[in-house]
Amino acid sequence: MKLAILSRNTKLYSTRRLVEAARHRGHSVRVLDPLRCYMRIASDGFQMHYKGREIAGYHAVIPRIGASVTRYGSAVLRQFELMDSYSPNTSDAILRARDKLRSHQLLAAQGIGLPATVFGDNPDDTADLLSMLGPPPHVIKLNEGTQGAGVMLTEKLSASKGVIEALRGLYANFLVQEFVAEAKGADLRCFVVGDRVVAAMKRQAPKGDFRSNLHRGGTAKGVRASAAEQEVAVRAAQVLGLGVAGVDLIRSARGPLVLEVNASPGLEGIEEASGVDVAVEIVDFVAGQVREKPVRRLVARR
Repeated sequence: MKLAILSRNTKLYSTRRLVEAARHRGHSVRVLDPLRCYMRIASDGFQMHYKGREIAGYHAVIPRIGASVTRYGSAVLRQFELMDSYSPNTSDAILRARDKLRSHQLLAAQGIGLPATVFGDNPDDTADLLSMLGPPPHVIKLNEGTQGAGVMLTEKLSASKGVIEALRGLYANFLVQEFVAEAKGADLRCFVVGDRVVAAMKRQAPKGDFRSNLHRGGTAKGVRASAAEQEVAVRAAQVLGLGVAGVDLIRSARGPLVLEVNASPGLEGIEEASGVDVAVEIVDFVAGQVREKPVRRLVARR
């Protein structure tokens, strides 16, 4: 298999591990900076150049597209798709997952458990918006925040209104959610590859914080997700169209609730906590999909 990994930095742990796993399995692999890929789009076909040379013929592309380059990175990935490269996470699936409001709407429509969430735009509606959610504590999240950034906990109604007023003054898009106290600052990261959870870890927020992200000082240990948690994680990834996803759940009195579905989940924390070679799981899944994919060519016709 001729494989491309879209990543801005070859030294990142996740990128490096995917390269190692691909080479270990005997595949040809190259890391491409998506911001150095540029495209020709015409009715007679599609072309891609990279640092002055044409690139084509990749059987598969694994996207490691950061939030800051979502728009351009997804356009590059879409061009690869139009040139007949397989990706476990399509450009449209990445865009769905990156938009928290959109992903919550899609998941809720399929009956997947979520913390109650409200969203509004007009300041005149703030009081009624919060009444739809219920009493504090409230969790306020930037719509496109990552790694716990832009997530705030407000314990009083006046604080919720103040934060919302400040964010609206900055023209920020945000959601407000119920705070699930019984989770006790812990969540479960289920790493989904294809139709199964290949690894899971429980993350615990540091003392004085409620965010369990490892980038925020949280700790992690490998666990085995329950059958119900695995089912919810796989369904959530499939609803958004993701073949590889990190699904964050919290354990609540009403069952597992999905906090977020990450389309570009990091490998370092999950591999260290679980002891599972997640990179090999991803590469093997992609290779299997490529073998089953019907052969056709859709490259530039000159």
